[in-house]
Amino acid sequence: MDAPLHERVASDLRRRISSGELPVGAPLPSESHLCEQWGISRGPIRQALATLRAEGLIGGGRGKPPVVRSQSMPQPFETFLSFSRWVELMGRTPGQRTLEIARRPATPEACDALGLEEGEPVVQMVRLRLLDDVPAMVERTTFVWPVGRLLFDFDCDSGSVFAHLSRCGVDLSRARHVIDAIGADETDAELLGVPLGAPLLRERRQTSSAAGEPVEFSDDRYRPDLVSFTIDNSQQTHPALVRSPGGLLPNLVPQGGTS
Repeated sequence: MDAPLHERVASDLRRRISSGELPVGAPLPSESHLCEQWGISRGPIRQALATLRAEGLIGGGRGKPPVVRSQSMPQPFETFLSFSRWVELMGRTPGQRTLEIARRPATPEACDALGLEEGEPVVQMVRLRLLDDVPAMVERTTFVWPVGRLLFDFDCDSGSVFAHLSRCGVDLSRARHVIDAIGADETDAELLGVPLGAPLLRERRQTSSAAGEPVEFSDDRYRPDLVSFTIDNSQQTHPALVRSPGGLLPNLVPQGGTS
């Protein structure tokens, strides 16, 4: 089924912004021009523009065409558990390069995150995630052994790891995210093409089954010039926020699979 018109318009404008066709500071086409281009009324056009404003991609207006404010692609939390799915929804091409996947004894950090005894086997994976072949994120993930062993018969460069795990019957119902900033280490700098110590957006995720059984935890580091995060809430359904030394961090338990 085709996406609603306003989503299709918004997706096309995101593509044009992120590709540089509409660079930062450039005015968007007028509403009348967009109506003519798409053969639709102003309603869906205005919905699309409102979405891009909420994402921080465009601003201004007040009788004039809005202008591009940012080329950083926002990642809403409803697609936050799937990098591949999010990139595809933006009309872009996801990619990945698996750098390492190995069975190892659980580290103290893995034991704490996954509720394991020190030395129990886990599967660790390091991947570089790509956005239209541009390095966008370094993913460091540790899986409990019964789940991680399913990856040894899967080409992790062929697509979404968690889509594969879901097809294998793994329950990926719950996740908790902590968002903060961190300086790029030597591995991050080399893989993402940024200076050592450059600021990166970090998402630390713990995924579990509906029954609360740990599945994996991950430390994902994004280039902030390519990716930003958005949270939509309301009085009826809103994320809880907890204050940490670094400021307000989302303490969310979204539903669904992961990347």
